[in-house]
Amino acid sequence: MTSRTSIGNLLVANRGEIARRVFRTCRDLGIATTAVHSDPDADAPHVREADAAVRLPGAAPADTYLRADLIVAAALAAGADAVHPGYGFLSEDASFARAVLDAGLLWVGPPPDAIAAMGSKTAAKLLMAEAGVPVLGALAEPAEADLPVLVKAAAGGGGRGMRVVRRLADLPAALASARAEAAKAFGSDEVFCERYLPAGRHVEVQLLADAHGTVLALGDRDCSLQRRHQKVIEEAPAPGLPAAVRAELHTAAVNAAKAIGYVGAGTAEFLLAEDGRFWFLEMNTRLQVEHPVTEAVTGLDLVALQLAVAEGEALPPEPPAGRGHAIEARLYAEDPAKDWQPATGTLHRLEFTVPHQEFTGTGARLDSGVRLDTGVGPGTEVTPHYDAMLAKVIAWAPTRAAAARRLADALARARIHGPATNRDLLVRALRHPAFLAERLNTGFLAEHAAGLTAPDSGGTGRAALAAALADAAARRTALPSGWRNLPSQPQLKRYRADDGTESEVRYRITRTGLLAEGHPDVELVESAPDRVVLREGGLRRTYLVARHGDRVYVDTPAGGTALTVLPRFPDPAARTDPGALLAPMPGTVVRTTAAVGDTVTAGQPLLVLEAMKMEHRITAPADGVLVELRATPGRQVELGTLLAVVKSAREA
Repeated sequence: MTSRTSIGNLLVANRGEIARRVFRTCRDLGIATTAVHSDPDADAPHVREADAAVRLPGAAPADTYLRADLIVAAALAAGADAVHPGYGFLSEDASFARAVLDAGLLWVGPPPDAIAAMGSKTAAKLLMAEAGVPVLGALAEPAEADLPVLVKAAAGGGGRGMRVVRRLADLPAALASARAEAAKAFGSDEVFCERYLPAGRHVEVQLLADAHGTVLALGDRDCSLQRRHQKVIEEAPAPGLPAAVRAELHTAAVNAAKAIGYVGAGTAEFLLAEDGRFWFLEMNTRLQVEHPVTEAVTGLDLVALQLAVAEGEALPPEPPAGRGHAIEARLYAEDPAKDWQPATGTLHRLEFTVPHQEFTGTGARLDSGVRLDTGVGPGTEVTPHYDAMLAKVIAWAPTRAAAARRLADALARARIHGPATNRDLLVRALRHPAFLAERLNTGFLAEHAAGLTAPDSGGTGRAALAAALADAAARRTALPSGWRNLPSQPQLKRYRADDGTESEVRYRITRTGLLAEGHPDVELVESAPDRVVLREGGLRRTYLVARHGDRVYVDTPAGGTALTVLPRFPDPAARTDPGALLAPMPGTVVRTTAAVGDTVTAGQPLLVLEAMKMEHRITAPADGVLVELRATPGRQVELGTLLAVVKSAREA
C-alpha cells in the first residue's frame, strides 16, 4: 500500500508562466511556494509571486535552470519538501529526479526509471513496439526511396534537433546541424532518421496515472499547426477523428504508460496519417505546455492532480466526460515573415482587453471563455537566453468554430507593445477557411505562409495617419498643428512598419477639417496624444496610440500596428551596404560555413547564430563573393552587429 505524504512547501524548478501556473494551484491548496531565478529573472513575475525565492547565480540556462545541484540545494535551503520540474529544462532528466529523491525531497513527476525509459526516442520506440504500440522504425541508412526523411534528436523535444531532408545530398549537413543543436539543448548529440509524412497530423493523448495502478486517458489534442517543428496552435479534442480511431489512440497511449510503470501526468504523442493509421512518436514525461486546453474541456486542474498523485492519492476509476472545445495559441516574440526570426527588447505592454481569467487553478473551467497564461509583464526584457514565448491564450466555447472565433478576437484586440510577435499570424490562422474546415497537418503554416504573413498596406497607412495626428495633438499649441493663415506645405511624418512597409503622411488641418494626401475621404473626429477618432465613408474608427521612444503602437479592435518613426528626409549616409549581413538578433555564433574569398550563391548559409535555444542560419543575400567575415564561433553579437559582407564578383 502506498504511503501518503503531505506537501507543505513546493519549489518549482522552472521559470515564467509554468512557474506561475503551478503557484496558482498551490495558493488554492494552501501550499507554500519557492521560486528559483537567474540574474536576468531577479524581478520576474514568478519570483515576485512566490513566498520565497533563491538566486541561481548566472544568466545562461546552463549556469542556472539546468544546474540540478543548485536547484536541489535551493530546495533544501528554502525548507521545501517537494520539487515540481515544470516543463523544459530538467523536467525530463532522470538524473535530476533521482537527485531530488536522494535529497529526501518529494518528486512531483514520474519515477526516474520511467523518465529514463522514454528519454531516448530510439529506445522508446523499441519498448513501445514490444508493448504492441504502432511505431515508425528508425532508418539506419536512408535511401532515395525513403525521402523525405526527418532527422530527430533522440533526447528531448520541443522541435530542437529536428531537420527535414528532401535530398540525400543535404543529409550530412542536416545531421551535423541537428547533432550540434541537440547537444546544446539536451546534453546528447544522438540523432536518428525516420520517414517524414508532410500531410500527417500531430495528435496526442493526455495521460494521468497513480501509484495504485490506475491509468487514465484524459482526452486528446491536435497540435498540428507548427513552425520549426514546434507547436503554435493546439486544441482539444482533436477534431474530425472517427470514434474508432480515437478509441485506438487512447488504448495505445494507456498501454504505453503501463509498459513503463508510469505514474503522474504525461503525454503520448502520435503521427496520424490521412487514412487513420497512426504511429507512436514519443512520450513526454511531464506536463505539456498545451495542458490548459485539456483542463478547459474536462474541468480538471492537472497541476492539482499531479500534486495529489505525488502525495499518494488514488485517481477515480474513469476520466470525466469532455465538454465543448478549447484552442490555445502561443504568442511568441518573433517575426513569422522573416523566417520566424526571434525578437528581443523591452515589453512595454501586454494587455488583453476582453474578459478573461489568468491561469485558473482548482476551478479549471473557463467562466469567461478566455484564459491567459503568461510569465511576463510591463517592463520585462525579452532576451535571447530563453524561449521566445510571451504568453499562451486559451479560448473555450461549446463548439470549435465558436472557440476559434473567440480566440482570434481576443488576440486581435490585445494591446502588445514591444518586440515583434506572431499575433497577426495567429489571428489569420484561426480565421483561415482551411483551419475552420479542419484541413490540418504539420505543414499547414508553411503551406499557407504567403497569406498568413502578407503585409496589410491599407491598415498600415491608416495607422500611420493616426500616429501622425496623435503626435500633432501631443505638440498642439494655441493654433492647431498644420494650420496656417496662408497656404502652406502639408505637415510631413514618415513611419516604417515591422513588415518593412514605409508610409509617408502628408496632411493639413484647415478651417474645414483634415486634408490628408492619399486619404481623401477621411475626416478627423477628434484627436489626443493617446487616442484618434477618424471617420471614412460614414464609418467611424477609434485608434489607440502609445509611443515609446521612436516606436509608435496603434491599436484597433481589428488588430495592432507597430511603427518606427523615421526622419522626415532620409539620410543617404545612413544607408547600409546591400551586401552587408547584420545580426538580426542578439546571439552567439555557433559555426561558420564559408570562408573569405568563397564564391557563394543567394540563400547559401554562411554562418549559424544561436538564440532563444534555437539555431538560425544567416544566408547570402545574392550571388557573389564573401569579402568579409567578422563572425567567429563562440562570439557574442548584439542586434545589428556586422557579421559578413557579400559583393558581386565584379565588385570583389
